[in-house]
Amino acid sequence: MSRFFGKVCQNGYVVRDIEAALKHWTEVLGIGPFFYIDRVQCDWFTYRGKPSPVEMSIALANTGDLQIELIQQRNDAPSMYLDFLNAGHEGLQHMSYWTTNYQADYDRALAAGHKVGHEGQIGGEQGRFVYFDTETHPGTVIEMSDISGAKGRFFAHIRRAAENWDGTDPIRPVK
Repeated sequence: MSRFFGKVCQNGYVVRDIEAALKHWTEVLGIGPFFYIDRVQCDWFTYRGKPSPVEMSIALANTGDLQIELIQQRNDAPSMYLDFLNAGHEGLQHMSYWTTNYQADYDRALAAGHKVGHEGQIGGEQGRFVYFDTETHPGTVIEMSDISGAKGRFFAHIRRAAENWDGTDPIRPVK
């Protein structure tokens, strides 16, 4: 439990080959089902305060209360994902904390000295997310994500799907 952000709700893994990662997570580790979005549509995305046309694929599944996110960036637009890969890393890149009081928690984090690395929005204002520049060693970036709207309901659906997953239909495309 973070004294500042609360409990970790998601571990995010940046990978070079999401299909290979999905195979590993579902077949070797037995975690799933993964909900796969081939190309995430961001309303907007900025890297270090400047617009960036990031293209990425993501897959989401739960293991208990912890959500697993796999991310493959599909272009060379500036992002913290690309920074991570260019530093020679692959794997755990961030820990995500979820909030239903996004703006207040965002403002509190900035007031405490946290710096925004990249941020964006998916599916409207209640789909905001921010990655703070907290990586002093690989895997320690902090993401904060607004779950007060449709994203929160989608995450709850993913959690429920994992509860009694029997291994069938391991990758479920989201359109």
